[in-house]
Amino acid sequence: TQHLGAFVVGMPSGASITFLDTPGHAAFSAMRARGAAVTDIVVLVVAADDGVMPQTLEAMSHAKAANVPIVVAINKCDKPAADPERVRIQLGSEGLLLEDMGGDVQVVEVSAIGKIGLDKLEEALLLQAEMMDLKARVDGAAQAYVVEARLDRGRGPLATAIVKAGTLACGQHVVVGAEWGRIRAIRDVLGKLAEMAGPAMPVEIEGLRGLPMAGDDIVVVGSEERARMLSAGRKKKLEKDRLRKINEERIETEETSEEAPERVEMPMIVKADMQGTVQAVTDALKSLNSSQVLVNIVHVGVGPISHSDVDLAHACGAYIVGFNVRSPPSSVTLAANRANLKICLHRVIYHLLEDIGNMIVEKAPGTMEIQVAGEAQVLNIFEIKGRSKSKEEDVKIAGCRITDGHFTKSSTMRLLRSGEVMYEGLCLSLKREKQDVETVGKGNECGLVIQNCDDFRVGDVIQCLEPVNRKPKFVSSESGSVRIEC
Repeated sequence: TQHLGAFVVGMPSGASITFLDTPGHAAFSAMRARGAAVTDIVVLVVAADDGVMPQTLEAMSHAKAANVPIVVAINKCDKPAADPERVRIQLGSEGLLLEDMGGDVQVVEVSAIGKIGLDKLEEALLLQAEMMDLKARVDGAAQAYVVEARLDRGRGPLATAIVKAGTLACGQHVVVGAEWGRIRAIRDVLGKLAEMAGPAMPVEIEGLRGLPMAGDDIVVVGSEERARMLSAGRKKKLEKDRLRKINEERIETEETSEEAPERVEMPMIVKADMQGTVQAVTDALKSLNSSQVLVNIVHVGVGPISHSDVDLAHACGAYIVGFNVRSPPSSVTLAANRANLKICLHRVIYHLLEDIGNMIVEKAPGTMEIQVAGEAQVLNIFEIKGRSKSKEEDVKIAGCRITDGHFTKSSTMRLLRSGEVMYEGLCLSLKREKQDVETVGKGNECGLVIQNCDDFRVGDVIQCLEPVNRKPKFVSSESGSVRIEC
């Protein structure tokens, strides 16, 4: 699952339950938080073979923050590696008071593939709802909540919403976040047209003038004038908040720029199929920021990659990221190729983050480090007397055997005596069997001269030092969270 989906399931008992299905990947944390905020009961699904994962703990904290009761469903109980008892102990140790342990949180063992225990899960949900005495107002203006939003080529902005109370009807003027509109059509989860939507009913509404944000509230107003006025006021506030945030970030950057090394900027344009997915992908990409590379999201949008995206990317040298969108037309791809722009298209969040992570590692300048490329022991010392006192000085040559690695003439040499550094300097001469060489490998003997160094002793150790550019690493954990490690 990579979207927040809403659907109604009819039960054998005649009751119907509306489910919100949230993604489990670490990148979709905001979606899980929105799901918990709008629901009456949270069904915490834990795999019997994997046990409690970081996302499980995060979902528990979202449910607690929203003050929503939890029913635990231990899934995949038909697998040979399933250990439901271990899951119970893990949840109990995390502070979830299960019924088996004297608490009030119901636990049901199920298998989605084998359809085992689903009737017990239904009973648990209906019992929990009965205990909570769940009721909603049916009459009057609706209170609704946007679960997802997307752009449709023929129908324009569409918002998937859940009605919390009251009745949402066609023809009503609504304000959704900072957008407004007059409801032109209401469709149920099967795509059938409906005149109105009551409490706990997930619907798709069309007729909005702009695309709202996932998580926005839907407010019914009396007239178009009132809707326009509310929308304009909210847009003004959003713009003011956006400018204030940009200003704060600029001041923060100026303060830290003196101390921190300069970072390479990686501008990106993000396009996805749903508003909630755009937010999740943007947040995940920002989590890849490091001390060496700054991921700068210059533009986000819902819908396919267009010519305007290519023009913007060309103007600021940005990468274009498309998630769950169809391949751009050949004219757009051709324009991007001509401008030498990279378009990354993905349908799985893991693959997207891995691809971008590798691009960041490639773009990162890296940090220069000195590493020991080779080590040698001084076996003998030779001295060449200067031919003329005025022109040439005496030269001391260290006769060595390479014990590890290799020696390169262009490198810096370090002289060690009893583990203590005596001198560091450039290699002036490197010879093997009286022939000048660039490199000498392990096990071979050589003679070398170090600039301004004549204090060699038999038994000294000489190290060959080479500068190495150490690049950052892309690290992904089992939970799906990713980071760039410098």
